[in-house]
Amino acid sequence: MPHLARIDLYPFKSLDGVTVRSANILASGALEHDREYACFDRQGKVVNGKRFAQIHQLRSQFSNDYQTLTLQAPNTNPQTFHIDQERGALEAWLSEFFQLDIQVQQNSALGFPDDTDSPGPTLISTATLEAVADWYDDLTVTELRRRLRTNLEIGGVPAFWEDQLFADADHLVQFQIGSVVLEGVNPCQRCIVPTRDSQSGVATPKFQKTFLQNRKQTLPDWVNPARFNHFYRLAVNTRTPQGQDSVLTQGDEVILQGLVEA
Repeated sequence: MPHLARIDLYPFKSLDGVTVRSANILASGALEHDREYACFDRQGKVVNGKRFAQIHQLRSQFSNDYQTLTLQAPNTNPQTFHIDQERGALEAWLSEFFQLDIQVQQNSALGFPDDTDSPGPTLISTATLEAVADWYDDLTVTELRRRLRTNLEIGGVPAFWEDQLFADADHLVQFQIGSVVLEGVNPCQRCIVPTRDSQSGVATPKFQKTFLQNRKQTLPDWVNPARFNHFYRLAVNTRTPQGQDSVLTQGDEVILQGLVEA
């Protein structure tokens, strides 16, 4: 039976994730506490893994109430900051690490998703992670999970099952996880981040070339090829119908409902 096997939040954009048993869906469709914080430079550009490979070397840990953040750079002792009360000290620490003037911003209503048109949780199946990890000689499922940074993981299904959760550009695929209704939008376009080791930032040789070749070969026959202008796409972007305020819980059943107009 398709079910929600895992939930991962990334409270601070581009930093380490947090595995939780349940997560709230906000009115915006985003997961509460996911990408709630982010670093910005003085030009207002986000400081993330796409732009700065050294961010992979930062280890981070949030308190259970998401109020304090512990950071550790290579060869240093961990430092803990209350994000609101010690914002200046946190920004100074991050500015020293990046050698940039850093500002920390918070958005509790939407977070800072890459795709603001589809701010719902990203979704992939456990079997897909296992299949893609097998494309590489020394890539584990755990490491691939850290690289892809997907929110929801579906168990009890075959590899690439989630590719049925999007249709053509004029339609969304509606499905339900527990009491939460979600709409699959499109296959997620990957960036440079999955090509790098999640702990060191060192690039994996020929990662993207290997990915493109295998993704094309394993694409299910029933998938709409028009949604793939290239094959460096994996996982599904989602949104939620307006007005929802509900909870996703590990173990919830996943039920397909059908197409709706985009």
